Amino acid sequence: MRIFQKEIKIESYPRGFHLITNKILDAIPEITTLTVGQLQVFIKHTSASLTINENADPTVRTDFESHFNKMVAENEPYYIHTYEGPDDMPAHIKASLLGSSVTIPITDGQLNLGTWQGIYLCEHRNNGGTRKLVITAFGSSKR
Repeated sequence: MRIFQKEIKIESYPRGFHLITNKILDAIPEITTLTVGQLQVFIKHTSASLTINENADPTVRTDFESHFNKMVAENEPYYIHTYEGPDDMPAHIKASLLGSSVTIPITDGQLNLGTWQGIYLCEHRNNGGTRKLVITAFGSSKR
């Protein structure tokens, strides 16, 4: 069993859903040495999240943002946690709905994603800033 772990910073993205699959692969090339294993990506923030979805058509990411903004609206009168701005509490809710990590199988040195799947950084704040990810790959090595 081999285990690789790195913490990386992802540059600031605007609010929305952004493909980061290649950034993750570039950060941990050791994946290519694993025949069977798993990759876990964890985001160290409470107002951004990770998910896996469509990687080909950018309108999917636009529709995600539109739907989440309607589903979890800003300025709701029942929000108490408002001192960090109108996007903060909705960002916490969106991050909880989507989650702080994704796990992907590794097969023959590659992520075993579906044909149209990619890893999204879901930025829920207007000015979220840089984000930290912990990337862990583990599994059996090629002989």
